[in-house]
Amino acid sequence: MEPRRNPPEYFLEIFADSNSVKDVLKGVLNLIFFHRYFPSIRPGTVDILDLTLPTVNDVELETLIDSRVNALVRQHLSTSSNSYSAGNGVRGRIAVEFFEKKRKKSGMWFGSLAGKGEEEVCWEIWTLDVTIATPRTESERAKVRKAMENMLQKAALKILTNVNRDKDHIPPITTSNSNPFPYRIVLNPRTDSWGNRISLY
Repeated sequence: MEPRRNPPEYFLEIFADSNSVKDVLKGVLNLIFFHRYFPSIRPGTVDILDLTLPTVNDVELETLIDSRVNALVRQHLSTSSNSYSAGNGVRGRIAVEFFEKKRKKSGMWFGSLAGKGEEEVCWEIWTLDVTIATPRTESERAKVRKAMENMLQKAALKILTNVNRDKDHIPPITTSNSNPFPYRIVLNPRTDSWGNRISLY
């Protein structure tokens, strides 16, 4: 059996104030899915901080993104949150994981029974480290706004650079299902090892 390789993981630093964090996160997540979501879609656009980003018009995906972003913001607002303080902001983490379905290989111990079924194998991860700033004065708000605009431009450029450069790890589409690659959006994933994110065989 060939050893399982860790999938490529891309890290994005996301910085926003509490008024803009939902829009910024939804914009960045939509940009990732726009390039990694393979069903037929009718693309749209959204303007965030003077930047126009593509969106994926899919109700199920939009609902999932909304629920995960809202949960991350609720954690930030909660005093019993697992988020940790970082200077003037609060940090959290959200990850998007893409999977391919592979037929399980039959093992020696279980004979033909082990050959039944499929497993999901992760082929790419996007991890967003989110800092939510809380500016208190007008000058702080202006600085935070400028920093958010710079961060969003850098994040969009990094996504575009990575998706255009790194294509060899994308599995072939071998199914006629509308979405050939299942995905997950995970809040505060463990970062000590990729193997902790999914159940191994």
